[in-house]
Amino acid sequence: MTAHDAPTWTERLRAAGLRVTSRRLAVLDALDAHPHASADEVYARTAQTVPSITKQAIYVSLGDFVEHGLIRRLDPPGSPARYETRTEDNHHHLICDECGAIVDVDCAVGEAPCLAPSHDAGFSVRVAEVTYRGTCPECLARADALVAQS
Repeated sequence: MTAHDAPTWTERLRAAGLRVTSRRLAVLDALDAHPHASADEVYARTAQTVPSITKQAIYVSLGDFVEHGLIRRLDPPGSPARYETRTEDNHHHLICDECGAIVDVDCAVGEAPCLAPSHDAGFSVRVAEVTYRGTCPECLARADALVAQS
């Protein structure tokens, strides 16, 4: 599917059974433009185009969108929840332990759940969420520069 063939947010909201409003579209556009944003970041960006929007409306919208599969919620350790619109594939994340940067990583194995637990305890596994943690190139360079100055 090409970007041209992809359903619009209006079509996706309707397909999910949600009412299409300018506020909801503004929230989705803000999140689409800034993946891995926190609710506060989505609020700040959405308020630029919809000044009357409340933080509570952002939280309600994000919750509705997660519930209906329009967006994905990430819960990085030591960070507020993050949200992204990339939901149509099986991908994972790299997270920098220093600055908190989050980068999408395509799944190397294939279709969801892409990994199988050694013991499933009777669960029907539908997805495996992999988080790679380490240090991003910018933080590594900053640390190298500090060492070089010493």
